[in-house]
Amino acid sequence: MSPTTWRARWALALALSCAVASPAAAEVQEIVVAQQFGVSFLPLMVMERGKLVEKHAEQAGLKDIKTNWAKVAGPSVMNDGLLSNTMHFVAQGAPSMITLWDRTKGQIRGVAAMTTYPLYLITRNPNVKTIADFTSADKIAVPSVKISTQAIMLQMAATKLFGQENYTRFDPLTISLSHPDAVLAFTGNTAGVNAHFTSSPFYEQEMKIPGARLLTSNYEILGGPATAVVITANSKFAHDNPKAFKAFVDGLKEAIDVINKDKRAAAALYLEMANDKKNSVDDIMAMIGDKDYSYTLRPQKVLATAHFMAKIGIIKQDPKTVEDLFFPDVVKGLNGD
Repeated sequence: MSPTTWRARWALALALSCAVASPAAAEVQEIVVAQQFGVSFLPLMVMERGKLVEKHAEQAGLKDIKTNWAKVAGPSVMNDGLLSNTMHFVAQGAPSMITLWDRTKGQIRGVAAMTTYPLYLITRNPNVKTIADFTSADKIAVPSVKISTQAIMLQMAATKLFGQENYTRFDPLTISLSHPDAVLAFTGNTAGVNAHFTSSPFYEQEMKIPGARLLTSNYEILGGPATAVVITANSKFAHDNPKAFKAFVDGLKEAIDVINKDKRAAAALYLEMANDKKNSVDDIMAMIGDKDYSYTLRPQKVLATAHFMAKIGIIKQDPKTVEDLFFPDVVKGLNGD
């Protein structure tokens, strides 16, 4: 054997031994989960209270992992967190996930749907009988202008009413406010806010205000029940932390099962976790027990939303199936749309 051949074989053997001896890269010790406000985020509250991520992580061999539950006002902060990898899972509207999926060429995508429920557009302006009656005198509170689910729904409604070339007709009327802040603004007509594209339990609170009335909902705009909240993550995080990723998904599945098996107990947990003093257990039960409200991993109307966003040029890629937008292992077999 020549010296050159010997050295080559020795180098290969050394490399193989190092590969076998080197342990796999350690997974993260802390998972950051971002959410907004309202009963739509109840599965995450159940996960937090029951330490379900930690439970499933420990079962997978990850000990001492911590979960940081962050509350944010809207999708902009979440998007930045996903892109910078300072947030690992975020609960946001489908349009935000779709936008990130497009801009990152699939690097960021949906983990699963979480909550299907109506979003309600309400007003206090007596001159606004239908959504077509909004003028420059109106201000509509949404979680984030242009990119939140509510903002996209307004664009979709404008397209149906006034044609695709006028899809931004309502954009100048929108103002970014978290739902709790929007309730205060809507109640006091602060900054001219006389309309709010909202969700439960804020909708029920605002409808008690004299003169408040419903104009439309995302269900009416989209033509059926629609996923309002999805869980989004970075593919790199999923690849580098498979056990932590699966622990979160398993925790989410368990939380949804817990809620659907005992909604009264889940309603009580929401009141405690949200420090909600304005509603009762029966109030929350009426919301989450409604036929139009469901906690499910199955995406609904997400693909229709993506098609609209591609049509008006918000995104460049038009997904062919809903599975293009999600991590396939989670939504496979759920028959999402």
